[in-house]
Amino acid sequence: MKRTVLATLLLLSFSGPKDAARAQSRTADLAARRTPVVAVVDKVSPAVVNISAEATVREVDPFFGMFFGPTTRSSQSLGSGLIVDAKGIVVTNAHVIEGASRIVVTTLDGRELEADVLGSDRDSDLAVLKVKGGNLPAVPLGHSGDLMIGETVLAIGNPFGLSHTVTTGVLSARGRTVPSERGERLFTDFLQIDASINPGNSGGPLVNILGEVIGVNTAIISGANGIGFAIPADRARRVVDDLLRFGELRPLWTGARLLTVDAELAQRYGLDERRGALVFKLYPDSPAVEAGLAEQDVIVAVDGKPVATREDVATALYTAALGAPLRLDVRRGDRTVQLTLRAVRPPEGLGLRILERTLGLAVEERQGRLAVQSVTAGSETDRRGLRRGDLLLGANGQEVTSLEALGREVIRGVERGSLLLAVGRGRAVYNLDFPL
Repeated sequence: MKRTVLATLLLLSFSGPKDAARAQSRTADLAARRTPVVAVVDKVSPAVVNISAEATVREVDPFFGMFFGPTTRSSQSLGSGLIVDAKGIVVTNAHVIEGASRIVVTTLDGRELEADVLGSDRDSDLAVLKVKGGNLPAVPLGHSGDLMIGETVLAIGNPFGLSHTVTTGVLSARGRTVPSERGERLFTDFLQIDASINPGNSGGPLVNILGEVIGVNTAIISGANGIGFAIPADRARRVVDDLLRFGELRPLWTGARLLTVDAELAQRYGLDERRGALVFKLYPDSPAVEAGLAEQDVIVAVDGKPVATREDVATALYTAALGAPLRLDVRRGDRTVQLTLRAVRPPEGLGLRILERTLGLAVEERQGRLAVQSVTAGSETDRRGLRRGDLLLGANGQEVTSLEALGREVIRGVERGSLLLAVGRGRAVYNLDFPL
């Protein structure tokens, strides 16, 4: 018995130092493996959430629908989001929650929280939610103005709840213009990274090696194999601020209709270069007129950044603070002039005045709907066949039920160069596109 105890004590005396050495070695190994990427994931992950959106879809059976009517079924989409404010403000993609009747946000610690939509904008693919819960970890949106091509980026998502996925890569390009999956709209000023973003990660943050949120991931792009796209943080902040304040993205007003200088325009106006934004039309008493812009001017730079297309000017406007001065380099004939432009909110009623003066169309609210009040003889709307009593059901693909909403879409139409109206007459609906 004494020999057994002695042998055991001797064994423990030798194994103790070895176990301690192994533990110290293991700790050192873990410290060596704790790369900046791991540190960033630890920092940001608690604020990354899973989003489950449930929608009720009505379906009509082609054979039995006439006897039994439409049926309903539930559909579910999964995505990710980022808590940007500890009060429960979550940023995600608009397409993740589009049409949802119920939204549940799952946090990293397993809490399932009901969420309400505070605002959504399909054109920027951003939405803001408010979850019913407190004591939430948050990571605010950072800045994207000084991003460097080639710098390390991480796309973080929470596609299933309780666990995260992380992909790493580098920033491949800025200012990308890409079509949506169904091709019905173009997204501008996207960041491109060399890492795929699957639908479950859509809406999660894109972060740099310091753990700063530089973008919002999106998987709405078709044919994006082996690459990913994200909405820059500076643009996202501008949209999120409007969604929090108004529930929608409010348009800006400069009063200048711009066209991208292509080969045809360069030849028509005798321009030396096929780049820049041509001032095609100016509206009176507008910020563009006050800035000194003239028709046929070509904007070639904004705040020192070269302008290749008119979208570059729009991007600069929407990422700058409201009313902030923007320095324009403008080609006017054979010389370059510098001007200062400030974008503002459209004056009240401006959109409806443009609609009447430019297209000859006056509209009134009638029992919660919009109806044509009058059509000016010989105007564009008169030539296209609109008449008193026609209903205006939508503008630019958006449902409009108030004069205020219609006016905002007219302002957006000025920026795009055309206004798409959905006109109802009897049981028929017509889509008519009008130049502005």
